[in-house]
Amino acid sequence: MSRGVRMRVVVSIALAIGLASPSAVAMGAHAREDYVELRARMVERQIVARGVTDSLVLAAMRDVPRHRFVPPDLAQWAYTDGPLPIGHDQTISQPYIVALMTELLGLEGGERVLEIGTGSGYQAAVLSGIAGEVYSIEILEPLAASAAERLSELGYENVTVLCGDGYRGWPEHAPFDAVVVTAAPDHVPEPLLDQLATGGRLVIPVGDVYQELLRLVKTEDGIIERRVIPVRFVPMTGEAESGPGP
Repeated sequence: MSRGVRMRVVVSIALAIGLASPSAVAMGAHAREDYVELRARMVERQIVARGVTDSLVLAAMRDVPRHRFVPPDLAQWAYTDGPLPIGHDQTISQPYIVALMTELLGLEGGERVLEIGTGSGYQAAVLSGIAGEVYSIEILEPLAASAAERLSELGYENVTVLCGDGYRGWPEHAPFDAVVVTAAPDHVPEPLLDQLATGGRLVIPVGDVYQELLRLVKTEDGIIERRVIPVRFVPMTGEAESGPGP
């Protein structure tokens, strides 16, 4: 049964037993249409206007319901041009930054991607629409649990969430075609570079007070680093706080 058919059945049952009025159903449909329009406007005004051109990224950003990845009382602000709090002193990144970081990964479809810092699950959902497999690690158990549940409810079946310290990556599923980090360490974790496939890309904010978004590409001859833009992310916690290790 398709999602559209299921929705019609649920609405019919709700009307039959008096749980929803025709006007409430109409308002719900109107709200969904509004969110679609808001996403389209977000992509054009916040993302395309700033130079993101990758068609796969733009399609994913138009498709993922960002309002489902923020607290309900902030849903009306979900498509505005900025980060939003998601609890536990964490944030969901600005839409443009999510799109930019996804574009920098250079995905063409079907790749194996590692994300460090699941948060609410929004970045993982965007990746899910492009990559073949997404593995995401979140150090905060409440966020890991809620993100995993949310992603499952919304049908992102190719995303696996692990509660743990992402500093050393997820070697059981390596090598990865791409790795994206959504919290800022003060150095690039060597294990993440080690788990990149040859030709793989790592996109990561690095720094303390001053942070820069870096794109690193692993080649047979070494690492090619590109500094992209200044950014501001929450600090990466756990092992990252102890400095570079062996």
